[in-house]
Amino acid sequence: MSTDVKANDKIILHGRKVVGGVAEGEALVTTDTISGWGGINEREGTVIERRHQLRGQSFAGKVLVFPGAKGSSGYSAYFHMTRLNGVNPKAMIFVKMTTKAALGAVVTRAPAITELDQDPLTVIETGDWVKVDADNGIVEVTKRAKTVEAAE
Repeated sequence: MSTDVKANDKIILHGRKVVGGVAEGEALVTTDTISGWGGINEREGTVIERRHQLRGQSFAGKVLVFPGAKGSSGYSAYFHMTRLNGVNPKAMIFVKMTTKAALGAVVTRAPAITELDQDPLTVIETGDWVKVDADNGIVEVTKRAKTVEAAE
């Protein structure tokens, strides 16, 4: 038995601005925290951390949805390099506000938002279209079309 999810269903989330601006793009979602130093390839915009859910995937030009930052104070330097190399995320949505996560968002100069009224890790799925209006604290999620096969 299959359940159809309608394409273009919209969900609106409200949160707190970290870095202002408006951007939209395809979501890339992970439930794993992300490390800058040793966790990402700043020349390609890919996750390289061993055992990471997104290992080998690119966040370049996408809306990166993740729990938050981990690792050393070099975290932000690697995200800064992604911006200089043109492979940074278009926007960032994260759950846990820390100085590492905030500074990483600031140096990418990508709109960033946190403290949403719903858990973005359960509402947003990889492939959804997401508009981040950090100036107004609004995230608009347009669900992608998919068919889910129910277990019998």
